[in-house]
Amino acid sequence: MPRIRVEVDGTTYEDDVEPRLLLVHYLRERLGKVGTPVGCDTSNCGACTVLMDGVSVKSCSVLAVQADGRDVTTVEGLGAGGGTHPMQRAFHEEHALQCGYCTPGMIMASLDLLRENADPSEDEVREGLEGNLCRCTGYQNIVKAVRRAAGEMREPGRQEVTP
Repeated sequence: MPRIRVEVDGTTYEDDVEPRLLLVHYLRERLGKVGTPVGCDTSNCGACTVLMDGVSVKSCSVLAVQADGRDVTTVEGLGAGGGTHPMQRAFHEEHALQCGYCTPGMIMASLDLLRENADPSEDEVREGLEGNLCRCTGYQNIVKAVRRAAGEMREPGRQEVTP
């Protein structure tokens, strides 16, 4: 059985894993990171999106062994010292969620979008999040939340785009 070493939300873990174990199941079942939901298990919905080395990946399409030596950030790893990350706060304040199932993946994909484009237009936000599905909101408030967080994160002294 392969042994992996991965940093998740700032903590290093070393574990023996089955070669076929998906990253989403490793995060949830082995590490207790249940903030990353299992959505479709086919990489279509994006609910399981996490950041790996700062880039968004759908953790249902990544094997745990592929995370060996990498840095993974889940929605639970956002916000320094137990605070709320500007993106999380913006989703709350702009009412960018209803059932909340897609929210962790939307937040993580949004952070990757802002890593590439710190000031996206509404159309650019929609295009950047097209791999993440929401069946409740109609996306308008999600777009508003991403743009609000982008503005806050560009302010001097605010948290950087990368968590």
